[in-house]
This record gives sequence, C-alpha cells and structure tokens, in this order.
Amino acid sequence: MPTVSVKRNLLFEALGRDYTDEEFDELCFEFGLELDEITSEKDIISKEQGNVKAEGASDVILYKIDVPANRYDLLCLEGLVRGLQVFKERTEAPRYQRVSPSGEPQRLLITEETAQVRPHAVAAVLRNITFTQERYESFIELQEKLHQNVCRKRTLVAIGTHDLDTITGPFTYTAKPPGEIKFKPLNQTREYSAPELMSLYKTDGHLRHYLHIIEDKPVYPIIYDSNGIVLSMPPIINGDHSKISVNTKNVFIECTATDLTKAKIVLDMLVTMFSEYCEQPFTVEAAEVVYPDGNTCIYPELAYRKETLTGDYINNKVGINETPENIAKLLTRMYLKSEVVGEGGEIEVEVPPTRSDIIHACDIVEDAAIAYGFNNIRRTTPRTYTVANQLPLNKLTELLRQDLAAAGFTEALTFALCSKEDIADKLGKDISVTKAVHIANPKTAEFQVARTTLLSGLLKTVAANRKMPLPLKLFEISDVVLKDDTRDVGARNNRRLCAVFYNKSPGFEVIHGLLDRIMQLLEVKPGREEGYYIQAAEDSTFFPGRCAEIFARGRNVGRLGVLHPDIITRFELTMPCSALDLDVEPFL
Repeated sequence: MPTVSVKRNLLFEALGRDYTDEEFDELCFEFGLELDEITSEKDIISKEQGNVKAEGASDVILYKIDVPANRYDLLCLEGLVRGLQVFKERTEAPRYQRVSPSGEPQRLLITEETAQVRPHAVAAVLRNITFTQERYESFIELQEKLHQNVCRKRTLVAIGTHDLDTITGPFTYTAKPPGEIKFKPLNQTREYSAPELMSLYKTDGHLRHYLHIIEDKPVYPIIYDSNGIVLSMPPIINGDHSKISVNTKNVFIECTATDLTKAKIVLDMLVTMFSEYCEQPFTVEAAEVVYPDGNTCIYPELAYRKETLTGDYINNKVGINETPENIAKLLTRMYLKSEVVGEGGEIEVEVPPTRSDIIHACDIVEDAAIAYGFNNIRRTTPRTYTVANQLPLNKLTELLRQDLAAAGFTEALTFALCSKEDIADKLGKDISVTKAVHIANPKTAEFQVARTTLLSGLLKTVAANRKMPLPLKLFEISDVVLKDDTRDVGARNNRRLCAVFYNKSPGFEVIHGLLDRIMQLLEVKPGREEGYYIQAAEDSTFFPGRCAEIFARGRNVGRLGVLHPDIITRFELTMPCSALDLDVEPFL
C-alpha cells in the first residue's frame, strides 16, 4: 500500500477543524484508511542518519497515511481532503468539466517513429491556476506517487508538466536516434546530448532507475514545441526551459505511454486533483492529440459512467438490511453519487473519473460496506450446515508423502518457476515441445517459465547437497504447469510424483522397487489389463537402454530409468542417478 505524508496543520486547515490524533486515526479507519505513523521531518532525517541531529529540519507534525493501492485519487492532500469531506457529508462531490479554450486548442502531434518506443500520448491544460508553495509541492509529489504506482515506475506512463507561457504550440511528439537529441535538461546549466545524459544520470540516485526503459532502444522519445524547444525526453527528464514554478499560471500536461488506458487514468487524476485551484474551479482545458494516421482525440476524457444495482443485491453481499435510499446515501458518501430509480429498489450509481478503481459491481458493494462500517455489520451464524472435506487429490498426495518418507526418501520442496534451460537444454529437450508456460516479464533468468517437470528441481537440490553422505534419496509430490488449449486460461496444473536415487551405483532396482511399493499402496496389481507394467522406451534424458515407460490401467502414466551421463554433468553432478517420474492424477 502506498503511503501519503501530509502536514497535520495543512490537513486540519483544509478539513476545517482540528482533530486529536486518536480522533483522526478513527476517521481514517472509518474511511478505509490507516494512520500508519505520526512523525516529523526532523524525526525522519534523524532515523535515516542514525540519530544524527537534523539541522534545519522542520518540527511540523506529519501524518503518514496508508492508502489502498488502487485509490489513486487519495495520493495527495487535495484528493484526501475532498474524499474525507464528502464522506463526512460536509460537502458534495464536485463535477469535473472539460472546457474548450477561447482560441485554438493546444495540439500534440504524434509521429509514426514513436511506435518503436512509446506510441501513445495524452495532454491537457490547467488554465489560470494559482500555486502556493504547499500546493506546488503537493503537485510535484502527486506526480511522483503516480509514477511509482499506476505508471509502474514510468514503464507504462511518464508525466511531463510544463509552463505553457514559456513554450509555443503545436507540440510534436516524435522519436530520434540518441545522437540527434540535444537540450538543456531540468536543473542543469548546459546542454547535453542524449548519450551524455544517459551517462550523467547513471549515478543519479533517482533517475538511474528509469534509464533501462529506453537506453537499449534505437530511438529515444522527444517532445518539441513549434520553435524546436525540447519540452521533455520521456520517461527520463523534462527540459529546463519549460519547468514549472510557484509562479506558473498555465500548466501544459503531457503523458507519454505504452498503455493508453493507464495514460488516460493518470491524466484524469492529475487534472482533477488540482483543477480546484484554477480560476474556474474543477474545469480543465481540452487539448488535441493528433495521431500519425490523422485521427484526432480530445483529452482529458473526464468520463462519467453509470452502473445500476439493486438494494437487495448489496444487502445480500454485505450482510445488512438497509433500504435502497439509505444505501444510495452510503454510496454518495464514498464519492459515488447515487439515487434510487424505478420501483424495484434499483440504485443508479454515477462513477466519476477519479474512481478508476470501480471496475465491477463488487467494487461498489465494497464501498457500501466501508461507508456502513464493517464493525457495524451484525455477526450471524450461517443458515446452512456443511462439513468441509479434503480434495481427493490432496488427500492422496498426503498419504503418498507419508509412505514415501517411510520408504527412506526425503521430501524436497522446489520452486514452481525455473529457467528455460532447466526444463529443456539440461534435460536434453527442445523448449518448443515442453508445453511450458512462459513468464511475460521475468525478473531474473532463474524464473522464466513454470516448471513442466519436478526432475530438474530435485537434481538441483542434489547438486546443492553433494557433500551429504550417500546415497541421496529425494522425492517431491507437487504440481507442474502445462499448456492446454482446452482450458479458459490456456494452461492446467498437473500433480506429479518424482523421486531420485543418487549414489556410486545407479540403483535402478531401488527406483523400480519404489514404483512397486507405490503401486501396492494404490492397489494396482502387476498386469497388462487393469494392472501396471513397464515397457522399454527411448528418452534423451535417460541412458539408452535404461529407460522404461510406465503403463497403468491402459494409460501411460510416467517413466523411470537411469539418467544419461550428459544430463548428470549439466547439473554439476559426478555420480550415477536413477529417477522416477509419475503422474498421480490417473489413480484417483
């Protein structure tokens, strides 16, 4: 959950009354927030620097408030105050409006080169805004909060804010080779080329975290005004020429993105939170964005939409018994203007542009529960009596675990994710035939795919315990993940059993004996029809002539054999190893 730091005196001034710390803590709890810490700037610096005296730091009390990760409208003082005031019914939720400019609208032209790096952009203007030092700081801080949250550290969206009086439209959003970009970045004294900037910010504690987003791209995104002045090189840095200050009156906001939906959300949040300081409160001047194909879009959208629910639906889901009129009042307190329509107890809920977290009816039900108060919901005994029962597959798994341990094997628990190499190259397989589910954005090379076999995890465990006394007898019963086009998610879990025997001799008879014991426990007798038998097979993972397929009740349920020396070497092992791989699910 993101944490918002607000000065207590500014917060109480905006709320129009003072609270004790306990009273404000209770108010936060009622609203679904948590007052995490009461501190000061001096205390924060002292903690960070190891109780060193914080010279010049402020004694102003700060409230650190934990905000739900999807409530982007509460990430600044303005949104927090507005939400609390509406919740306490001291004011009505404002209605945000997009207005047309008196003259030509500001235009942002997107060129087709941007498709190689960040293809989307949105824009808007806050006209005749009045900043104070506190408002300005809150404006900057909200941008940073959004960057870290919904923007996913600028990978999805990057925000640029500019003093409109220092630049001239129309603006051009394009992409150029790094060597062709040169401008004076924010808070610098001279011009830098793009490669120089990337080198300069490699040691910057803040900006270095964003360099990887574009540094390997053939072109870098760049925004110019009609005079060739650089506004920004997203997602890294703005230009110094158009930087905003406390004295800025007209703010041009541009958001470049790889995800257009997220860009719209970010723009809506930024302009709705600070439009109250404009000469016409809660109005935002529209801007035009022209795409390479000639299509023109007007932003911000500031879209309101309506959802309809019944009072009975909300009562049943929350566990309360309120009239539709009372439920409508509860939702209105949560910034969701609602009214009863028709005669069937239907409630029409208006979702404002600030509530991008409202996606489904259950989100509206949750807000009704928060406004009612979770502590006020009467505890009741369920009207139906049921007895929980273990899933048959899990029960079978638990029984097998106990008996495999009794057979002298030690259970291992390995990672469900692994590298492509672990399930393919190291086992002598081709990754294309493994039915592996690939992770779209793996953070490390160790976790690229979901495992399709338990064998590689067990062999890595053996390799990590080579100094233990021999023999090493390990087993694991767990799920693997396989692609399956018949499933709605495109994949399925498959419960498997895997065991390995690692010693100076292969010990195939030990693994075969374990198979016989498992079949005895499963009450499957040797035989060709309803029993089980093994049949010679060829598998690149196993030694030629030392591999067999396992058939039970007419189905192929697994393999066992002596591992190929090449496989053993790839896992950094030096002694022979036998393995059993069995599908558990057919035995239910």
